[in-house]
Amino acid sequence: MTVFGPIPSRRLGRSLGINNIPPKVCTYSCVYCQVGRTTRMRVERGPFYTPEEIAEAVRRRVESIREANESIDYVTFVPDGEPTLDVNLGRTIELLRPLGIKTAIITNSSLLWRADVRSDLLKLDLISVGVDAALDEIWHRVNRPQSRLRLDRVLDGLLTFGKAYEGKLITETMLVQGVNDSEENVTAVARFLAQLKPARAYLAVPTRPPAESWVCPPDEAVINRAYQIFSERLDSVEYLIGYEGTAFSSTGDVVEDLLSITAVHPMRADAVRDLVARAGADWSAVQGLVEQQRLVATRHDGRTFYLRKLAVRGS
Repeated sequence: MTVFGPIPSRRLGRSLGINNIPPKVCTYSCVYCQVGRTTRMRVERGPFYTPEEIAEAVRRRVESIREANESIDYVTFVPDGEPTLDVNLGRTIELLRPLGIKTAIITNSSLLWRADVRSDLLKLDLISVGVDAALDEIWHRVNRPQSRLRLDRVLDGLLTFGKAYEGKLITETMLVQGVNDSEENVTAVARFLAQLKPARAYLAVPTRPPAESWVCPPDEAVINRAYQIFSERLDSVEYLIGYEGTAFSSTGDVVEDLLSITAVHPMRADAVRDLVARAGADWSAVQGLVEQQRLVATRHDGRTFYLRKLAVRGS
């Protein structure tokens, strides 16, 4: 279990992340996933870390951040897998309330057909749900779901939840060139989201190293066309294609900061340099982590990213 950040989020401002799922336990194995291919596919919920363990780790981190006079907009469940697989999620959310910070989750929405999952998520202030496809064949190609999942059930669960939820519901649709960026699929997703009525619908493209090396974003014309299709049916649509910036939080321990952030959030080289400088360290700290094979440098879209080695994350 990891508490990391705050990191700059394109949706949540300064987000303190909770990694409440071991790598890589998920209901999907999305082709674009920044954490890599799913190694443990499942749909049944189970315990991973105790709610008390998570809440105490968050409390300690919040105290250190406040002592440094830094801000937190959301405490967000955004792990190495699907956060709703955690059967103790609801209890953990309740234990975080005394901190007085808004709570959020980023979910692929695959388990919202379950009443217990919907009940847990009703306790959150903000929910970001992924909807990459509304056509079955394309859903299987882009999200590669666990075999027991059915798209119609997933979408129906989302609609049921949306009618009951009183917090802020936003959606994210990740477009992958040649996979789910066809006008047919984009239109089908837009029609579904028009029923869901999110506060905002984001159109995203892969900006970090993906699970499959062949994954790349659509060209500008395709993205713009998708925006037009969404805007015809939805009140608030935004691109989610920009870089978050380099305003990562530093505790002063650059090794701990790098390992905790890159466990779930690959960092661009310029962000790493900025973090190292603000910690009063030098590049040898980064080089040492690379030589120890605790940190990996990889290229994507002409840029260098640093991420924590998956085998180390589970240790």
